[in-house]
Amino acid sequence: MIKQLMLAFAALAASASFAFAQVDVNKADAAALDGVKGVGPSMSKAILDERAKGEFKDWADLQKRVKGMGDKKAAKLSEAGLQVNGKAKEGAAMAAKTDKPAKGAKEAKPADAKASM
Repeated sequence: MIKQLMLAFAALAASASFAFAQVDVNKADAAALDGVKGVGPSMSKAILDERAKGEFKDWADLQKRVKGMGDKKAAKLSEAGLQVNGKAKEGAAMAAKTDKPAKGAKEAKPADAKASM
């Protein structure tokens, strides 16, 4: 039982490290870019084509030069592990937390408040 629990924990830890791997747009190849959730072959090609003209200075530069990379998309890609010069997009993690309530969380309704009194 303990062996199975330890094995499960090790597998979870290993998968978590892969899920949050950091990928820098100025260093990554097409395969590494495609590995970031939300980046497909066409976006990785666009990133590599633009990078061939010169490295990205910051997130604003990346968003300006890569078509389809708006604030919302950039924030999601940053949360998925994409970085520019080793930096995540500012405010990316906060944006994800404030957009939607957590799964399973329910908002209190006025009827619920009366029933609990």
